[in-house]
Amino acid sequence: MSTKTEMNSARRSFLKGTAGVTTGLLVGFHMTGKGLAAANSDKTFTPNAFVRIGTDNLVTVIAKHIEFGQGSHTGLATILAEELDADWDNIRIEAAPADASRYNNLHWGPFQGTGGSTAIANSWMQLREAGAKARALLVQAAATTWQVPISEVTVNSGIITHKNTKKSASFGDFAEQAALQPVPEKITLKSIDQFKLIGNKVVRKDIAGKTDGTAIYTQDIKRPGMVTAVVKRPPRFGGVIKSYDTTEAEKVKGYVGALATPRGVAIMAKNTWAAIKAREALSVEWDDSNAEMRGTDQIMAEYKELAQKQGLSSRNDGDSSKAIEGATQTIEASYDFPYLAHAPMEPLDCLIELTEKGAEVWAGSQIQTGDQHTVAAILELKPEQVTINTLLAGGSFGRRGTPDSDMVSEAAMIVKAIKGKVPVRLIWTREDDIQGGRYRPAYHHTLKAGLDDKGNIVGWQHKIVGQSIVTGTAFEGFLIKDGIDATSVEGASNLPYKVPNISVELTTTDVKVPVLWWRSVGSTHTAYSTETFIDQLAKKGNRDPVEFRRSMLVDHPRHLAALNLAAEKSNWGGPVKKGRYRGVAVHESFNSVVAQVVEISLDDGTLKVEKVWCAVECGIVVNPSIVEAQMEGGIGFGLGAILRNEVTLDEGIVEQSNFHDYEPLRIDEMPDISVHIVPSEAAPTGVGEPGVPPIGPAVANAILAATGKTITKLPFSKGMPELV
Repeated sequence: MSTKTEMNSARRSFLKGTAGVTTGLLVGFHMTGKGLAAANSDKTFTPNAFVRIGTDNLVTVIAKHIEFGQGSHTGLATILAEELDADWDNIRIEAAPADASRYNNLHWGPFQGTGGSTAIANSWMQLREAGAKARALLVQAAATTWQVPISEVTVNSGIITHKNTKKSASFGDFAEQAALQPVPEKITLKSIDQFKLIGNKVVRKDIAGKTDGTAIYTQDIKRPGMVTAVVKRPPRFGGVIKSYDTTEAEKVKGYVGALATPRGVAIMAKNTWAAIKAREALSVEWDDSNAEMRGTDQIMAEYKELAQKQGLSSRNDGDSSKAIEGATQTIEASYDFPYLAHAPMEPLDCLIELTEKGAEVWAGSQIQTGDQHTVAAILELKPEQVTINTLLAGGSFGRRGTPDSDMVSEAAMIVKAIKGKVPVRLIWTREDDIQGGRYRPAYHHTLKAGLDDKGNIVGWQHKIVGQSIVTGTAFEGFLIKDGIDATSVEGASNLPYKVPNISVELTTTDVKVPVLWWRSVGSTHTAYSTETFIDQLAKKGNRDPVEFRRSMLVDHPRHLAALNLAAEKSNWGGPVKKGRYRGVAVHESFNSVVAQVVEISLDDGTLKVEKVWCAVECGIVVNPSIVEAQMEGGIGFGLGAILRNEVTLDEGIVEQSNFHDYEPLRIDEMPDISVHIVPSEAAPTGVGEPGVPPIGPAVANAILAATGKTITKLPFSKGMPELV
């Protein structure tokens, strides 16, 4: 059978969601944050639920952010349970439904989703108030029942007590009565010294299920009559289907059918293996007339030419050209950064079933509002007719947060084409993911600076060339200003060092390779270029790298605090074991500052990262264990990337396909890491991503200390041969 078809792109639509109803003692807030909804006759507070307390004494925290390994569910529950004074053993966590009117990310506006290391930061006061108000309602219920003053009722670890009468009860005993109490006009939040859970290493709630296998992921969901689908996508980005032939695919046992979609040819089968084998047997002729045909070398050569031209100004303080011209010494450097895949452990997957009421989706949904409205647009439904079941996900690093909801939209396209006759589970294989785009963009940087006779920086010029992540997306309106994509220049345009004359320029390129935010986004490349350039300047001016940074961070106490703590814990400036070398880097991303000191060895030219001292300034720490884990994970993630990761194209076709040629850091390569937290009483800031940016430049700076040379072409597997 042969079929020819023309592709049409599915139209995106972002609409407002409507509220649903949950049961139990519920506490929540309108988007204005002006208090609780009234109690209904069925003893519910609607619609804005964050906590449910049952008569069985279980406390269910409704988590508006996805848990994909970063510990957000435990962190969110800890914040609420602290002010509620709940017993941690009785806490349960439930993923919130897709409803931006109740569960919006407060840092994003009326939009529900997880990203930018915002889960804890945007929920901090919201969940503290939710917990405190729930506690107040329970206390009121107890005081009313016992006929005692509210001021004499105390709560501790889920037990409500009146000391004088020796009466006590559990939350469950007063759940029904609490639902009928009047909303308290004022609440008092705890002071920091009253915290019992926040700041302590409470046990994560997701560990047990992930250990014993009871945790539910998308591929654990089975629906009656379900088919599994995979998509054969164009080998070149921008290619489209000209024709396809299913003759050989039909011979595969378990094959169900094939159809054309705007993304490629979808193969449906009774199981995953049959779908994959049928896809291998499928014959497709592609039209590459509008596809990306360039290879990596050609793209980067064009970037280097563009770097010689003037770009758009992102920052311009003083007169950098004049200052550099009059400098005692000048230095220049250029950097090449490759495309990078996210490569989460769990490949992308999604299940959609059409129902009488609308559609139901099961997925590790990172941006619920986007997924809900995308499915609604494709299936011609109202957003409130689309139910999103947000499941646990095995990593993301940004990959599940696509502006066009790619995996969900593909599944919806298939469901629409078959008129919803059966549920469809779409799976991306590892090869699909590595070769499917959505990469950290490739970039080229050039830097030039001048020093005075005392080794101080008098002028700094920085040019960045690369693709925009947000052009053409719903985020363009607030992330692009005067042609500058903020995600391309973050970490460069806000360079914290006190330099009197500084300019930063951006040239945005037109390449058909799909790009996306990747763990720590723009800071993945700007931290590397700026922090390694700082060390080159320190070396040129005969300055100690730590002292050099300190002299320029007088206006940035958080940077100084992190830098000083890392230097102190590593005994910077003290004796170092023979054959070992050290480097340092400090960088701010997602409102947190991380400084890292790295110790390496270079036996026979072979690089080994032996030790990392990591200091983080991230405000109040909800759970030190999670902060430590995120710093350690970020360091491992970043190390794998700088050492050998890259996605390359040969005449437009991606050359890598799986972990054998896009290899993550292995366990035996993980350095000894010690994480230290700067004490703070400020509101929490992000920790999911900020551990990534400093590790690359810190290692490179250690190599500079060892060899006198800096790696400027990443990954290190490309740059190291030039040094040895």
